[in-house]
Amino acid sequence: MMVSIFLIIFILQVFAEKRILLNDPALVQSQILALERRMADVVTKNSDLAAKYNDVIGKYNDLFTKYTEQSGKYTDLSTKYNDLSTKYNTLLTKGSAGGIFIRWGRKDCPRNNTESIYSGFAGGSWYDHTGAAAEFVCLPRDPDLITKFTSHCAYMYGSEYDSTEFGHHNGDDLPCSVCRSTVQSSVLMIPGKSSCYGDWSMQYHGYLVAGHYAYKAATQYICLDEHPEALTAGHRNENGKMFYPVEAVCGSLACPPYQNGTYLTCVVCTK
Repeated sequence: MMVSIFLIIFILQVFAEKRILLNDPALVQSQILALERRMADVVTKNSDLAAKYNDVIGKYNDLFTKYTEQSGKYTDLSTKYNDLSTKYNTLLTKGSAGGIFIRWGRKDCPRNNTESIYSGFAGGSWYDHTGAAAEFVCLPRDPDLITKFTSHCAYMYGSEYDSTEFGHHNGDDLPCSVCRSTVQSSVLMIPGKSSCYGDWSMQYHGYLVAGHYAYKAATQYICLDEHPEALTAGHRNENGKMFYPVEAVCGSLACPPYQNGTYLTCVVCTK
């Protein structure tokens, strides 16, 4: 009971004091001024914060612009890197390639990942000279010639079709082309075959040819393309380095699988 009375008295005193405060103009004015000062402080701080915010926004925009520029440069560098990487890989591939072969009887190279080094004329020694060089050569169309020597010499002749069996006139001159594989490094001419073994790639196939057995000059076996061409300005029958199809002769040559009197094919393969 006593506690309730004291609580009622305390509440009445508080309301009385509030009435006194509200009835005091000076106190009210001081409170208003204090609120105004606080409001001014808040406004000032808000202005400072707004300025700082605008400054941060400006820096952010600058950084974003720089980021965009750097991103563009990164994209350019990435593109250049990819281009260089592609070229590097291409060079690596070419570095492991480079198999070189001669396509006899043709002015062009096969369309099988090859590039032409040059196109020229088949040549060699005279067919009946006892001191003749054995091999056929593919002579370029733009020779570099000199006249400084005066001693004994060897001779270089052109090469001719000496019959019509290859689809050209007797005396037609023989072209050749020197080719390079851009993807493969090993080259193999297989006599007696018209296709390659395993995963070897065929560059061309045709007829195995060599010099006539009765002539004095030694020769070598070469692979004449299945569809040989002739040089435009070489129609006269002047002999030179000549070749003929190669016939199988049974005896020391195993028959079968070879057959007497048949002619050998050939194929040039790369890997």
